[in-house]
Amino acid sequence: MIDITLKYLKKLDKEMNYIKLFYGDKMKVRDGIVGLTVGDALGVPVEFRSGKYLLENPVTGMMGHGTYDMPRGTWSDDTSLTLATMQSIVNKKAIDLEDIMNEFSLYVSESKYCQYEVFDYGHTTIQAIRKFDSGYPVSQCGGRGDRDNGNGSLMRILPLAFISGITYEDIENVSSLTHAHMKSRIACVLYVEIAKSMLEKDLEISEHIKNSCEKIKKHYEDSDYLMDFESILEMDFHVDEGRSYVIKTLEAVLYCLLETGSYKEAVLKAVNLGRDTDTVAAITGGLAGIYYGYDDIPAEWIKDIPQIDFVLDLCGDYEKLCLEM
Repeated sequence: MIDITLKYLKKLDKEMNYIKLFYGDKMKVRDGIVGLTVGDALGVPVEFRSGKYLLENPVTGMMGHGTYDMPRGTWSDDTSLTLATMQSIVNKKAIDLEDIMNEFSLYVSESKYCQYEVFDYGHTTIQAIRKFDSGYPVSQCGGRGDRDNGNGSLMRILPLAFISGITYEDIENVSSLTHAHMKSRIACVLYVEIAKSMLEKDLEISEHIKNSCEKIKKHYEDSDYLMDFESILEMDFHVDEGRSYVIKTLEAVLYCLLETGSYKEAVLKAVNLGRDTDTVAAITGGLAGIYYGYDDIPAEWIKDIPQIDFVLDLCGDYEKLCLEM
């Protein structure tokens, strides 16, 4: 009798959470993933532009063409690989590393998760996908050298923050599909930890970062690579441009969040740092979307994203699954 009652209460609790998340104002998956997508699309037209150029010609809204001559609102590999990760987890109802990698491969070979066609991917990521396509086990595909520490796994790791009970090992494994070096893995864990803090607690941004950094310092205290994160862990940021090196990317993201007071301000600051504009803005946009909420993302920017309905539908499917996992 007691066991039946507990099962009923758990079922009721899930149903109530479902109602609150889908019919209330707390669709956090949507907040974060749309925030990421919009940030990505804002940065695509000016990728590789210098900070000096953007200081004189700042991005103030959604634009088209530019670097890749793509239409307004086009997202890049940052969003595509994030959506691929989500779709795999929805399909498998679990984190299946081989299936996630297969979706990554379909992105490259068939332009799946693209609005038009593939026009951008990182060197370390494509090398890992080619290894996978050649028959390598997923555990051997990701780059492990010090030069394999671009931001290619950090840019797609946000979906894991919404999974209850996600472990550091899970996060490291998903990063390692393409970026297996410890620096990349630690960066992904810290980013997800900050996102989880924002999802679970009502704190100032600085507190979310500080508390998450304390957890990382404790968990990785024996790692030789923890010292590489010193400027982040001490919140002593040195940011000039949006670099693709994973630790510098994360540093730029946190700097943009701390120096601004809205979603719009945060992603525009990220874009206008220059260089890796789409990725820094996407990663910034993911956290800013969670922290400030969907309604703080300019509606006109969301409307400028072709296939936004696909993104929103997948967010709904993913959020529902996360409540069941």
